[in-house]
Amino acid sequence: MADNLTSSDSNSTTLSEFDKGHAGHKGKLTEDYFQLSDEELAFYKQFTKIEDDAEMIQHIVRIQAEAYEVFPYPCIRWFDFVRLRITHIPAYERLLKLGREREGALYLDLGTCFGSAIRKPVLDGFPAKNCIASDLRKEFWDMGYQLYKDSPETFPVPFAQGDVLDPSFLKPLPPIDTPLDDPAPELSQLTSLTPLAGRLSAIHATFFFHLFSEEKQLQIAQSLAGLLSPLPGSMVFGSHVAYPTKGTIITRPTGAPVPMFCHSAESWEEMWNGTVFKKGSVKVEAELSTLPVPKGALDHEYWQLVWSVTRV
Repeated sequence: MADNLTSSDSNSTTLSEFDKGHAGHKGKLTEDYFQLSDEELAFYKQFTKIEDDAEMIQHIVRIQAEAYEVFPYPCIRWFDFVRLRITHIPAYERLLKLGREREGALYLDLGTCFGSAIRKPVLDGFPAKNCIASDLRKEFWDMGYQLYKDSPETFPVPFAQGDVLDPSFLKPLPPIDTPLDDPAPELSQLTSLTPLAGRLSAIHATFFFHLFSEEKQLQIAQSLAGLLSPLPGSMVFGSHVAYPTKGTIITRPTGAPVPMFCHSAESWEEMWNGTVFKKGSVKVEAELSTLPVPKGALDHEYWQLVWSVTRV
C-alpha cells in the first residue's frame, strides 16, 4: 500500500501515477468507515493490551488522523491499514508453513505501512529473526509502534527504507536457478534490498502494484523475481485492485477522477509466467473478486485480484 511514492530521497518525493491524481484531494475523515472483524479486534487487543472496545477505536482513530497528515492515502481514510487482509490470501498458510519447515526461510513485507502484515505472521509463528519490512516512508513504520504499543526492542523486526524503482535500493537482477551456498546477510544491517537477491522464500505485497503504470508494474515484478529463492515453494503473493479486462480505469477515492492501470487475472498470469519468469517455472494463482471496502467509500463496485506466484 504505502510504497507508492517513487523517490530515494524522502525529503523530495515524486508521486506515483495514482498519487498524482489525489495528492491534493484529502477526503474528510469519518468513523463511519471503521470496521474490524472479531479476529482483527482480538489481534489488536493482544498487541495493545487495550481491552475496552471504545478505547480501542479511539486509539486507532487517533493514529489514523496523524497518519493522514503524512500522506492522505485512501486506505488510511477507510481504516484499511488496520485490516488483516493477508490472512484472507490462500498463500498465507503456505507462508506459515515455510516459516515452520524451511530452515532460514526469509520473509519480506513490501509496502509494509504500519506493519500489520508482518506482525500477524510473527504472531502466528513465523520467526521474527527471519523477517524484514520495507516501505518508502519510515514515518508509517514508526507510527506502527504507536498503533501496536510495541517498540524496536519488543518487536525487533528490521525495516529497510527505500524505493523499489531506485536501482541503488533494489538492483534489477534476473531470477536465479541455483540455490546460493553462502550465508544470507544479516537483516538488521541492510540498508537496501539488493543483498537479498536469490534469498527470499516469501515476498508479500498488498495494495501495492495498482499504484503504478503497466510498465512500472512489470519493472517491480522483475525486480522482486530477482530476490526470490529458486527453491520450489518460494513465492510472491498479495492482492490489489484489478479489473475483469486489462486496462486503465477511472477511480474516485476522494471524489476527484484518478486513472489507475489494472491487470486482469489473465494478463497478471501472463506477465509472471512467461515474461518475468521462464514459462512453466512458476505456478500463478489469481482470483478476481469484489473489492471489500466500507459502504459509501467508493462511487461504484471495484474488483480485487488475490494472487500468488510460486516457483515449481
